[in-house]
Amino acid sequence: MHEVDEELRDIKREIIESRGLVIKTNNLTNALSADVKSIAKRQQTYERRLSWNSATAYVVFVLVVFAALKLAWDARVDQIKAETQDRTGENERLRKDLKEAQRRDDERSRAEARAAQFYDLARQGKKAELVEHYESVKKEPLTKAEQAAFADVVEHARGDLALVSYQQGVDKIRVQRWQEAATAFEDSLRYKDDSALAGNARLKLADAYRHINKQVQAVVILTQLSETAQDREIQDDALYMLANCQTDLQAWNDAKNTWRTLLRKFPDSHFAPEAKLQLAQLQLTH
Repeated sequence: MHEVDEELRDIKREIIESRGLVIKTNNLTNALSADVKSIAKRQQTYERRLSWNSATAYVVFVLVVFAALKLAWDARVDQIKAETQDRTGENERLRKDLKEAQRRDDERSRAEARAAQFYDLARQGKKAELVEHYESVKKEPLTKAEQAAFADVVEHARGDLALVSYQQGVDKIRVQRWQEAATAFEDSLRYKDDSALAGNARLKLADAYRHINKQVQAVVILTQLSETAQDREIQDDALYMLANCQTDLQAWNDAKNTWRTLLRKFPDSHFAPEAKLQLAQLQLTH
């Protein structure tokens, strides 16, 4: 009986120990399950974060790739635009150069045609037309040799025309056709105002002006001749005519001064006796 009780106590103790062990095992299992769930949850969070990070990285990568492609594309477009602009500018410059070359060729062809016409005038001896057309021909793009040759031809023609007009004026004075004489002397000076005959032409023009009642114009010419003429005979004659024109204009004081200048500068002039007489009369009357 005693042994049976002892065995029952052992069995009871074992049952209690087993129950405790079951309870501990159950607690450990529950704890392990909680840990597993926690680990699984963390794993899911990690995997979800990893997925988001991967997606974000992919998106960033794609954006970076697109940005790089965009920059490369823009750089290529800018390069092509720059090359296009350069080529367009070069084409425009070449077109301008071509037009300029064509313009120069056209101008040169026109100049050669005008030069040929001008040469024909010179060969035909048409001196008046030669002088008339020279100003327009001079503006053409001629060579220096052509310009020099044409200038010499025209200068010679001017001298010849000035001489012819001067002789015509002298002839008109001889028959006292004063207006025609004035026109001839004006033409002579217009053709060449620095020729050897220019001083005489001015003197005779002033004389013609006096005879057609243009004493004012005559006084201007004669005053200049009396002050600047290199030829003493022209200066003497200019003072004589100037005094007479001033008398005609009733510029008495100017006339007296001119007579005095003539007597002072040219005391041996053949005009001296008349100058003294005229001066005396003016001093008595004015």
